Amino acid sequence: MARTVGDEADAAYVGTRALRVEDPRLLTGAGTYVDDVVRPGMLHACFVRSPMARARILGIDASEALRLDGVHAVFVASDLNLGVREQWYTLNGRDDPDTPRPPLAEGEVRFVGDPVAMVVAADRYIAEDAAELVVVDYDPLTPVVDYARALDSAESVHADRPDNLVGQLGGRPLADLAPVFESAPHVVTQTLYQQSHGPVPMETRGIVAEWAAAGGEMTIWAATQSPHEVRSFCARLLGIAEHRVRVVMRDTGGGFGQKVLPQREDMCVMLAAARLPAALKWIEDRQEHLLAAGQARHEHGEARMALDDEGRILAATLDHVQDAGAYPTPSPVQSGIAVGMLFPGPYRIPQGTFSSRFVFSNTSGRVAYRGPWQYESMARETLLDTAARQLGLDPVELRRRNMLSREELPTTNFNGMPYDHISPRETFEQALTMLDYEAFRREQQRARRQGRYLGVGTCTYVEPTAGATPFHATEGATIRIEPSGKVNVYVAGGSCGNSLETTVVQLTADALGVAIDDVSTVQGDTAVTPYGAGTGGSRSGSMTAGAIARTAGELRERICAIAAHKLQVPVEDVEFVRGRATSKTHGAVLTLAEIADLAYYQVHALPPGVPAGLEASGRYHTPHLMIWANATHVCTCEVDVVTGEVKLLRYIVSEDCGPMINPSVVEGQIFGGTVQGIGGALYEELAYDEDGNPVSTTFMDYLLPTATEVPVIEVGHVQTPSPGPGGYKGVGEGGAIGSAPAVVNAVADALAPLGVRISRLPLTPSSLVGLVEERQGVTP
Repeated sequence: MARTVGDEADAAYVGTRALRVEDPRLLTGAGTYVDDVVRPGMLHACFVRSPMARARILGIDASEALRLDGVHAVFVASDLNLGVREQWYTLNGRDDPDTPRPPLAEGEVRFVGDPVAMVVAADRYIAEDAAELVVVDYDPLTPVVDYARALDSAESVHADRPDNLVGQLGGRPLADLAPVFESAPHVVTQTLYQQSHGPVPMETRGIVAEWAAAGGEMTIWAATQSPHEVRSFCARLLGIAEHRVRVVMRDTGGGFGQKVLPQREDMCVMLAAARLPAALKWIEDRQEHLLAAGQARHEHGEARMALDDEGRILAATLDHVQDAGAYPTPSPVQSGIAVGMLFPGPYRIPQGTFSSRFVFSNTSGRVAYRGPWQYESMARETLLDTAARQLGLDPVELRRRNMLSREELPTTNFNGMPYDHISPRETFEQALTMLDYEAFRREQQRARRQGRYLGVGTCTYVEPTAGATPFHATEGATIRIEPSGKVNVYVAGGSCGNSLETTVVQLTADALGVAIDDVSTVQGDTAVTPYGAGTGGSRSGSMTAGAIARTAGELRERICAIAAHKLQVPVEDVEFVRGRATSKTHGAVLTLAEIADLAYYQVHALPPGVPAGLEASGRYHTPHLMIWANATHVCTCEVDVVTGEVKLLRYIVSEDCGPMINPSVVEGQIFGGTVQGIGGALYEELAYDEDGNPVSTTFMDYLLPTATEVPVIEVGHVQTPSPGPGGYKGVGEGGAIGSAPAVVNAVADALAPLGVRISRLPLTPSSLVGLVEERQGVTP
């Protein structure tokens, strides 16, 4: 069991299925989401959005809207955009070239849903009515809808980027590997298009901003994963000092990367609030969310592998193109580099390279989504199955001949990424054992003789967590032991369903050596919590553990020194467990409340050199380039070749996230991510017609998986401690990385006897029927 501070810490809570401390308020409806925030005289915002994918704005007439009773103001670009000072994200850095990000569309709209004006009224209903009265004169322009053709288009999404190229990056030239592919006994090529879909959290975006003119201070309540980033961004945007901005984040109903950074609507509310006499609230409705909150996963690539006659991989390449939409958040070039860098995955591939291009289109801007680099696993794992069929090998056997095991580490992939403390082969074998792979193959053969099509698919991946990028490299914690002996721990927060509150309480109870019921946590308020990056990049568990360990270690030393002085024994004679300091020699006991009383109220009785009080702050800085996690997903399914229905039969995940702080939380993260990946493989699509009109702006058209479609998810654990604090690794994004490729491979395996080859997602019933009929020589 992991210990966070020294041998004397009695680690009894970390590693247990402690009940979530968030649940009592959330399950009883006592949570505080941003829409629950009410301020005196609060006003409400609604956006006028473009009905066209691309058009010039010739004029805006808000006169009729302003005459509507209850309307306070109508802001357009000339009102708000001139108030912008700086709008760069800490994640990117000041000098990172980025996309223009006007709060409101200025001169030209660039996607359906582009905010053109913002109506402010006494309530949301009046604001919506007034928005319909705002008249915008548009001059339609030809949109660039298909990102795959954008680089060759005569039209430009942004005039200063005439080629529609946001940016590009890559490894060594693809041509360098031509000799390897030309001489290889086998070369396999596959192009796979992944559709646009989004995070779709239960709670949509929302923000309340209140300006205090007398003090020049802004208070913001936000649905966010990173309250300190919202604070920094707002200060830069308004040109005021950071200490004059306070961001409060209570409960956030899901984020999945989409809520890490403020978007354009948030900017509008911040800018407008500084001009209004009362707080301003904007809560996004679901149609707005599907229209304008952002897209992800929209990309394709040509993946190639060269193999010898034994099925050993000689080289691999990926030529990758990604849709950035009109206004990506953040820079897709920075976040997209991981696709190419991680493409080798957990395999022995001696040579390889990648090329990635990021392209503007007149569609909703790209946003981060749980494992933004997921396409590397999709491309690689589907290509491996295709290669196995081409070589006449079982896909499992092909992987066994090429997959790294724990004993082969440390090593680097062909892009120079260093791998250590992972167990790809071990999770792979555990998952196959849980399935009883050979038994399934026998069942599959029996089913095929009966005219049924069963399939099995796998995906094994490595996941970067808790990386040392500047914004993510440190995390702080403050621990205050009250005079009563109760404990408060303050961390930056950003919890949005990932149980960060429970995690912090468990870590602190063990690190200090106190009862878990005596620990409480304060998170998400920038006025009182240490600066931190928040939730993102699967970093919270490991980084917070480091911060708590450092802070608690200092307090334990102080506690034991005070106890030893009072008990008149050496410090080495004191054992501090469950909030009680006991002398090993004569058994005398001091409670933490008694020690706190000495620390706060009897400072004259403290030992020399020990400061008064029991408060401490600490900051952890990771020395590691990356903490790696890994997992294997295995999916079995049955495909009805007449209706195209895909029924998932079993779903298994073998995960290595190091020692588990709370197994229930770990498994909950795996379950949630896995379901999102299943949705991406089979159901979800933010589709557009040829004119750039979105055609899936309600849940009638944008389909999500439900409990009816998702099987029981079976989880196995392999524990390889990381070199980081407590040996912990991140687990937040893995489920969403591995699940979609495993499902796609299972469907492809089921239809392999028919010669079906998958090249586009999602795998809807109609698309599968079309593929089957095409192979049978029937016109779809």
